[in-house]
Amino acid sequence: MKKLFLTLTVAAAFHNVSAQEITLDKIYSGYYRGEGIAGIASMKNGENYLVIEPTGIAKYSYKTSQKEGNIVDGKFESYEFSDDESKILLLTESEPIYRHSFLGKFEVKDLKSGKTISLNDGKTVQEPRFSPDATKVAFIAENNLFYQDMSSGKITQITNDGKKNSIINGLADWVYEEEFGHARQYEWTKNSDAIVFVKSDESQVPEIYIPIYGKKLYPEEMRYKYPKAGEKNSIVSAQLYRLDTGKTMPLNLSSFKNYYIPNVIQTAKPDEMVLVTSERIQNASDVLKINTKTGAIQKLFTETDDQWIDTDSPTLEFLEDDSFLWASERDGNRHLYWYDKDGKLKKQITKGNWEVTDYYGFNPKSKEIYVQTTEKGSINKVVSKVNIENGKSQLISNAEGNNSANFSKNYNYFIETSSTASKPYTFVLKDGNGKTVKELQNNNKQLQKLKADNFVDKEFITIPNDAGDQMNAWIMKPKNFDPNKKYPLFMYQYSGPGSQQVANSWDAGNALWFNHLVQKGYIVACVDGRGTGYKGTKFKKVTYMNLGKYEIEDQITAAKWFGKQSYIDKTRIGMFGWSFGGYMTSLAMTKGADVFKAGIAVAPVTNWRYYDSVYTERFMRTPQENPDGYDKNSPTEYANLLKGKFLLIHGTADDNVHFQNSMEFSEALIQNKKQFDFMAYPDKNHGIYGGQTRPQLYQKMTDFILNNL
Repeated sequence: MKKLFLTLTVAAAFHNVSAQEITLDKIYSGYYRGEGIAGIASMKNGENYLVIEPTGIAKYSYKTSQKEGNIVDGKFESYEFSDDESKILLLTESEPIYRHSFLGKFEVKDLKSGKTISLNDGKTVQEPRFSPDATKVAFIAENNLFYQDMSSGKITQITNDGKKNSIINGLADWVYEEEFGHARQYEWTKNSDAIVFVKSDESQVPEIYIPIYGKKLYPEEMRYKYPKAGEKNSIVSAQLYRLDTGKTMPLNLSSFKNYYIPNVIQTAKPDEMVLVTSERIQNASDVLKINTKTGAIQKLFTETDDQWIDTDSPTLEFLEDDSFLWASERDGNRHLYWYDKDGKLKKQITKGNWEVTDYYGFNPKSKEIYVQTTEKGSINKVVSKVNIENGKSQLISNAEGNNSANFSKNYNYFIETSSTASKPYTFVLKDGNGKTVKELQNNNKQLQKLKADNFVDKEFITIPNDAGDQMNAWIMKPKNFDPNKKYPLFMYQYSGPGSQQVANSWDAGNALWFNHLVQKGYIVACVDGRGTGYKGTKFKKVTYMNLGKYEIEDQITAAKWFGKQSYIDKTRIGMFGWSFGGYMTSLAMTKGADVFKAGIAVAPVTNWRYYDSVYTERFMRTPQENPDGYDKNSPTEYANLLKGKFLLIHGTADDNVHFQNSMEFSEALIQNKKQFDFMAYPDKNHGIYGGQTRPQLYQKMTDFILNNL
């Protein structure tokens, strides 16, 4: 369950409204919409970078920041270079499937000859990938793996047994895609002579079916494999295909952890590949090196943890000598470790009471890695370079806010994307030491419009919980705030494992709506309690086996703390959340019924038995092993406690958190004679958007708050 990104930039008719006010009409007209730079990628020479523009793929100079023309003319959704930059893979149109997967039509342009070839004869494919020597492109069609020769156009079919809801080759099934964070499950060897891929047999996985109403006389049915907690998952196997023989051989993983194969990773050497595997409970991962000539397997090392390993986001980077970097939480924070080519630990590279949140690359000349970290405080993310031999570190981004980087291939330049809670995104070209070369773009016009309409900034504070922790929080107060007045409080949270809502970064999601509510006389606040991220593993993993227990205790504690402040009306405290946040709101309105007057739960999990295996079991193990952890933290068990006004919202075609969750909770409330409001969105998925859906949804939630809090 990845955090749902909520955006309010849905097009709608813009009506004349009074100035100096943030309104829903303005929000949905796109009046406040900011600008960005799309598709930034460095060219191999380290002197140029590319971006996607309306007229094509544009080439810019790092040194002058001036445009030097288009690499390719036309309108494209995305692009990818071959390793030698002789060819470019262009996505011309796409149709989404799930969170990451999509069907796409692609073409390959030879930048030397100017010749363009359609991939798969112009038919849709999934997850195309250049071979490292740029002579071929592999892709997936109808659950089978293929490759196409770029000179002759000949298409070779690697697998033949792919079948919907049965066998998948080189492509993630639903739960792998959702929880391991990617759709592609294959990789070329460095010398382009073999492909290692994962075959998934999902034939025994239970099927979910969802009615799709549309405007037809009889609804259609959407069916797909969805392994719920404790149920059967796909049986996965690793396969090695060699182009010279045209044959596929299974790789024998029986001596290693092999229940999940989340990652297939290319090493720095030919005839090698690495698999990251895991057992079902996800508290140990094997890192396995495959000899792609013989199929022999060498275990490099095993990563273990008393609770769980974040199998969805491993950092594994091979350096030129085939030594590698690995991210681990073994010392209580996420840091980088350096191993030799045989899996022997050389040293821990980063240390401290902070975390590495992203890895950008390694400069072999300077022996420096480039990372994003929380070393300037858990609500900030900054960019640094660290020498892997002597540990010397240098901050090269802003010291506050949310800063990320896109580096040139030679690391002489990078484009810094930065924001704070009070300043929208800026894009700045910097040299490798962090010195500003030129500001490429800012969003000052967006900020001016917001300021003119009395946009209020977040104030960051900390709040104690009963365990002695200081929880990060933000609060938004009206412009004309009067400390002697009592205000109603509207609390927002997500609270999922490792998540973060209290961050010093621009909120492109709900911030404008929160401002709208503040201008209606509410105080809005958010608290990251136990279970959330970037404050160390002890704080994050205390929720293990009891998902929801400590999280809701901390939200109730925070609400009571706010209620003791002189400016808060403790009889008018409400809560809102989506997905995991909807689950928390459902608990707040039941277990916290004496504290919360009103709540809005959107697309909530209401019993972890109904959610998917990979995510849920990572934190809870199976229902068979931990029945109390599931049932004692389910809001359906406390439906009899509901007192306040409650609005439950769900999309009927939610493929992630199924509509079943809200139906189960509704039935529990009904049988306990509890009155509540319910809104179902026909054929809408977990994001609940499309057409006028978002404007209607947010107007409904606004009206509910105004009438009940």
